[in-house]
Amino acid sequence: MIIVIGAGPAGLAAAEAASRNGSEVALIDSSSRLGGQYWRHRSKVTGYRSNRADEIFAKVSAAQSITHISEANIWSAEREGNLIRVNYLQGGIESSLTAEKVIIATGAYDRTLPFPGWDTPGSMTPGAAQSLLKGQGVLVGKRIIVAGTGPFLLPVATGLAEAGAEIVALIDANSPLRWSLSPLALLTNITKFSELVYYVRLMRKFRIRPHFGRAVTTFANGVATISAVNSGFHIKSGKSQAMRADVVAVGWGFVPDLSLGGILGCAQRVDSDGTVIFEVDENQLSSQPQIWIAGEATGIGGADLSLIEGEIAGLAASGQKIRHALLTERVRKQRFANALKRSYPVRDGWREWITSNTTICRCEEVKSQEIKDSVSELGAEDSRTSKLFTRAGMGLCQGRMCSRNVSEIVSGITQCAVTDGERIAASNRPIAAPISLGQLSDGKNSR
Repeated sequence: MIIVIGAGPAGLAAAEAASRNGSEVALIDSSSRLGGQYWRHRSKVTGYRSNRADEIFAKVSAAQSITHISEANIWSAEREGNLIRVNYLQGGIESSLTAEKVIIATGAYDRTLPFPGWDTPGSMTPGAAQSLLKGQGVLVGKRIIVAGTGPFLLPVATGLAEAGAEIVALIDANSPLRWSLSPLALLTNITKFSELVYYVRLMRKFRIRPHFGRAVTTFANGVATISAVNSGFHIKSGKSQAMRADVVAVGWGFVPDLSLGGILGCAQRVDSDGTVIFEVDENQLSSQPQIWIAGEATGIGGADLSLIEGEIAGLAASGQKIRHALLTERVRKQRFANALKRSYPVRDGWREWITSNTTICRCEEVKSQEIKDSVSELGAEDSRTSKLFTRAGMGLCQGRMCSRNVSEIVSGITQCAVTDGERIAASNRPIAAPISLGQLSDGKNSR
């Protein structure tokens, strides 16, 4: 049996590819429906090239060798000899599933940066706004500012506008001229221009005008401060304005979900943009035998790359031949993913936006001043020590949202660069999802 963890583009492609030769596949996902975060839906996927979702949903549903285990939150995984046991909660009951091979396709979540007001009602990530709309049909507000950086802002802004929201402003801190740094990536991915045209038409339809070189730097009582920033994200003096909005949806790209692969000991490395990702070979095989990893966990690259990596992982895990053309296509899509990192960097200037009273760790309600005091008053020399003094990163999310920010704030104070080891350590945790002692003590059902 092959266990595929995650039912987004990478996981679906992996499960479908593995099932082609009749291999038994268990597809485990936390959602009730196929699609993951990218193709989240209530009844039907909509948006650019949504037909891809329909096609792969149909193939996965029709494959008799694929068992879909939905609404299952995996909290840990472990090796048992040559087998791998995956432990999960489903309907409040702990269960487990054992297989010879595992494909991890756990995707990513929004990257956040703290600013005054980011923890107040009306402030959220673009992914949260989109998730509520697609999954529950809930429009988060009437007047919305979509901000941050990256191409993900486009589908969020246009999707909210189609649902009836007024997009007060679409704001990207970077300049579109940065795409000139990657001419080869553009020339070898011409189809991306049609995607751009698709969103430009929607933006014109809903009168959404993009603003570049700007960022939301405060939000309070329905008023956002929009500040002009330079290429280093430092605020330009005297170039800020106030905008009224019900909601600010601010996101800074994505952070891969590394929890399960980390628990299983898969080797990691720091990508060129400081993001921790998994190391894999040309067949998406990790450093651990019989564990393949595909999608955003090997580097943020979007749905197109995730679909290809998932297919390669599924074919490799099931012992099928991998076409050379598929490997070549992956190289082309990886080139575009690298261009995304060059075009939408997150610079250190954001640390100037925060005040002494800005919350950095929302779970433990740790303020910026407490982190600064841990260095200046208590002698913390790195983020790990600062976290011990302040409890930053020790809450329910286990540092998923704040660990990187804490590391970079401490780095700015000490003037010591964040080491790769520190970044990797902050990305790993012993438990992938919360589980109560009561649920553990009740025992588990095994398959």
